[in-house]
Amino acid sequence: MADVETVPTHDPKRLLDDMSKEYYAIVDIVSGFDQRLMTIKGWSVTVSLAALGLAFQQGHYALFGLAAGTGLVFWIIDILTKRHQIRYYPRMRNIEVTAFELNNVKLGDKQILSAPRVDWTWSLPAKDLDPDLRDKQPVPYTQDEVRKLRRRVPWLGNVMLPHLVAVVLGLVLFVLAVLNVPGLATLKP
Repeated sequence: MADVETVPTHDPKRLLDDMSKEYYAIVDIVSGFDQRLMTIKGWSVTVSLAALGLAFQQGHYALFGLAAGTGLVFWIIDILTKRHQIRYYPRMRNIEVTAFELNNVKLGDKQILSAPRVDWTWSLPAKDLDPDLRDKQPVPYTQDEVRKLRRRVPWLGNVMLPHLVAVVLGLVLFVLAVLNVPGLATLKP
């Protein structure tokens, strides 16, 4: 029978290695979501602007409503995708907190840390963003913080733009055309 290497049940180095692999895999997943979100925004702008341009070219103001509708649909898709992305944030933060605790080494009077900080630094107030964050202890998300972040998603600037512009512009042009405002009075439904 071959000798079996026994691994201590609480090997901090092995834990840190495993967490590091998981952390950077999550960072890749989150980055992938960012690429999808940019694609959604690109399609939103393309389809909405095409509908607005087509409305003027074809002389039909109903296409203004279509532009607003497509902007709204892409906004909803953006919201849902961002909410899926946010599901990874608590685990990223937990790994950051644990890595901080495992790598909290004091050399002289200076604390030296080797821990990822991608998610943690985003939640710091601007006044706390000094160049040396190594001595600050990251804290895990609470369930309330995650719920609050998920509720705020539709109103985040990076989520609602450019979709909100398409929705508002399409609706305004549609209403003005229905009211026969000069310049749009010649358009048909």
